[in-house]
Amino acid sequence: MPPTARERVRAELTAEIADAARRQLAEVGAAALSLRAVARELGMASSALYRYFPSRDDLLTRLIIDGYDALGAAAEGADDPDAAPRERWLAVCRAVRAWARAHPHEYALLYGTPVPGYAAPRDTVPAAARVGVVLGRVLGDAARAGALPAAAGVARDPSLLSDGTVEVLGGEHPALDDAVRLRALLAWSSVYGTISFELFGHLVGSVEDGDRYFDAAMAELAGLVGL
Repeated sequence: MPPTARERVRAELTAEIADAARRQLAEVGAAALSLRAVARELGMASSALYRYFPSRDDLLTRLIIDGYDALGAAAEGADDPDAAPRERWLAVCRAVRAWARAHPHEYALLYGTPVPGYAAPRDTVPAAARVGVVLGRVLGDAARAGALPAAAGVARDPSLLSDGTVEVLGGEHPALDDAVRLRALLAWSSVYGTISFELFGHLVGSVEDGDRYFDAAMAELAGLVGL
């Protein structure tokens, strides 16, 4: 069934509220995000805004899911299944960095300092995994194409990596044992770590050419997982 007029109006206003909250992120940061300030910017009564987001945490959750989804969409859009696995990996990593540089305050909400008093609900997990799913698909496709080195045959250890992680990072394949998956999870987290170091100023004085450094670092991570 197509959405009703009321549903369309609600969706549009919800999006306007989220947009105003993103502007607040840039101005005051996530910890100072205020429903009352968002309501004032939109010319709404606070009581009216609470009908859409009952609490600041509900609004933060919406912003986090939106951010993860936008980042995931950028990663998915950069992946060309017809390209070589190593080039696919590098293209996805570059897309993640490009999105982060274009949306630094949203990236900081996702991967920066935790917001005091806020705990992200399980609702955020599927969106948060989207980049990992893309990188895992690259790894899994490489394994099935015979493009990965033979695995050492490390036994499966559910206490080290969850079954969900196995599924995300390429699924089951003889070329993907827990040692390979461990390196893949390390590489996945290192993508964010490298970007965070750049965005938060930790590479100043250490790196002269950020683009070259990032490409070189991502190539090293590709090699780490056997691409």
